[in-house]
Order: sequence, then structure tokens, then C-alpha cells
Amino acid sequence: MPGKWRLTITQDFSAAHQLRNYGGKCEHMHGHNFGVEVCVEGSRLDDRVHYLMDFKELKKRTKAVLEQLDHKHLNQVPPFDEINPSSENIAMFIYNELKPALPQGVALAWVSVSEKDSSKATYWEE
Repeated sequence: MPGKWRLTITQDFSAAHQLRNYGGKCEHMHGHNFGVEVCVEGSRLDDRVHYLMDFKELKKRTKAVLEQLDHKHLNQVPPFDEINPSSENIAMFIYNELKPALPQGVALAWVSVSEKDSSKATYWEE
């Protein structure tokens, strides 16, 4: 069976949000420095450089997605104007935005979002 490679990068963004129907403090507007982890995978390395993809390029493409969220009130940013901007939904949003931006032969394995170091939500598709 041929092997695979996985690359993981971390980035962050700052934003405010409110969790509708929460029934507690998090229903009020508050902010986080969200941590984001992105993992991509593939089974073929570049012929010239022998890497799956440049880490710098993966960070650049992820940052472009995060710019849509950074320093925003997430409840006012589609799709979070209709769905709750929970860590779970933010991870799915980043996944769906980043997936088509990856080069051929590189698949998005998962995206994790954390509101603090002790809690993380991860989204992937099978």
C-alpha cells in the first residue's frame, strides 16, 4: 500500500460572536482569539521540490479564508447571520472555503477551531 503525507499548519484570528439560544453568558456578544489548525494530505510529492505543497502557500490560502472572519462580529457575516457561529460551524465554514482553493493532488483532511487552548472542534468529511 502506498504511503501518504499530512501537513498541518496553525493560524489564528480574532472575532466576536454570540451563540443564539444558548441560555447563558455566551448568548451575549463576546470575543475570542480563535486558533485554527488545518491538515492536508496527499500521496504524491512535487517532482521538483519533493514536497506535498509549500507550507507558506497553505498558510497564505488559509489566511485568505480567515480574512473573511478576522476582526468581525461573526453573527453579521454570512452564513453566521443565519446559523450559530459555534466553533463547530466555523470549522465547517473554513473547511468548505479552503477545500476548493487547494492544488490538485492535495486533499483537505480536517480543520480544527479552538476558542481557548483547552477546547477544540474538528470538522472533516469521509
